[in-house]
Amino acid sequence: MMQFAVRMAAGAACCVAGAGVFAQAYPSKPVRIVVPFAAGGPADIYARFLGQRLQEPTAQSFVIENRPGAGSIIGTDLVAKSPADGYTLLLMSNTHTINESLVPKKPFALMRDFAPVAPINYSDLLLVVHPSLPTKSVKELVALAKSKPKGLNYASSGNGTPYHLAGEYFKSLIGVDIIHVPHKGSSEARTSVMSGQVEMMFDAITTMAPLAKAGRVRALGTTGTKRSTVTPDVPTVAEAGVPGYEATIWLGVMAPAKTPRAVLEKLNSEITRITGRADVRKTWNEQGAEPLSMNLGEFEKYLNADIAKWTQVVKVSGARADQ
Repeated sequence: MMQFAVRMAAGAACCVAGAGVFAQAYPSKPVRIVVPFAAGGPADIYARFLGQRLQEPTAQSFVIENRPGAGSIIGTDLVAKSPADGYTLLLMSNTHTINESLVPKKPFALMRDFAPVAPINYSDLLLVVHPSLPTKSVKELVALAKSKPKGLNYASSGNGTPYHLAGEYFKSLIGVDIIHVPHKGSSEARTSVMSGQVEMMFDAITTMAPLAKAGRVRALGTTGTKRSTVTPDVPTVAEAGVPGYEATIWLGVMAPAKTPRAVLEKLNSEITRITGRADVRKTWNEQGAEPLSMNLGEFEKYLNADIAKWTQVVKVSGARADQ
């Protein structure tokens, strides 16, 4: 029995040592970051930003691969089925926490099939309308919507995305039906609004604010709890006439479940180092994004809390993945 115990202890020590060596050697080849959204949107932009800066300390390429479709499910499922070795990562957003309740019949479950790595940043959304729409405030938009039930449309980057749920939550609070028009990506949705094919949308302030300032769209409200420093003259939707309204978009990184803990910790450390840099904070703040930093345990709690939040919004709004 004594010899057996010694062998077990020695084996455990070897496993710990092996994990440490694996983490030190990681990454020893290029890492793929799958973005389950179309190119040109916030997820794609910040994935490339992050990938470039992860190359510096690791001396390895972080290759961005866009795999959009089915409200992020196609690309996400690809990562769920990838080897749990740290060489395929998922660039995720609150689309994923929303889909846990909005799309229960998926080929994966977020907190079962993925391991949290690290958050990246969050930003407000901007409620915009095409300049031809005769509304210059949220109150005027609500009044117009009430005068024309189902007469207005709003664009989104697809079912289950933060842009979709932001619209559904808005509809539920004002008590008016506005028709959802899903697109294949945020760039396509943005183009539809700028061309006047769709009247309005909620979009990430990081990408839509410059277009509003250029007059391509009219900004009516931001979706945070306070005004954005990027658009200080634009009120929040809550202060502009829809009390209690709040919705943001945030980004993070996850890996396939059972990825070695040491690799997760190494990735968390490197991503946290990047998001904590003063120059990164300055650049992102100018764009309307706020860096997020959490350890593995904190990020896991954050994910579970966000799933609970959007489960309630889906219930209250009556949002469906097929509308």
